[in-house]
Amino acid sequence: MMPFFSYSQSLAYKTLLDGLYDKNFPVVKAEQISDLSNYQVLDAREREEFEVSHLSGAKWVGYETFDLKNVENLDRNEPVLIYCTVGARSQEIGKKLQEAGFTRVYNLYGGIIQWSNSEKPLESQGKPTRKVHTYSKTWGIWLTKGEKVN
Repeated sequence: MMPFFSYSQSLAYKTLLDGLYDKNFPVVKAEQISDLSNYQVLDAREREEFEVSHLSGAKWVGYETFDLKNVENLDRNEPVLIYCTVGARSQEIGKKLQEAGFTRVYNLYGGIIQWSNSEKPLESQGKPTRKVHTYSKTWGIWLTKGEKVN
């Protein structure tokens, strides 16, 4: 039987994420995404984290400064992929989106750290990068493929 987590993710990291996530909030894993353009991609990190790197086409919505006015032009019936560093902040913003009537909101499992560990592309100012703002040195230990910035 194949493990639930990918080879690029340790059991300790999976256990940590399992403790952070609400089991009733839908997640999508990096390896399940072949085309980001199928989603309205939202970044729920702070602006300085977003500027280090983000997923292609991501719209910055923030966490501390999040306001529903920043997403009023999005289609509430199209899929939304929301992410942060590991998925805790994005889950909270995702719940606010659901409460506001968004019908298909998905949290990126493992956040930008797992995205980078899965060797998926990141960008900064329209150019490819391997830099990842890991929020803190504590979260940074989970980044195995990418250049840590915190």
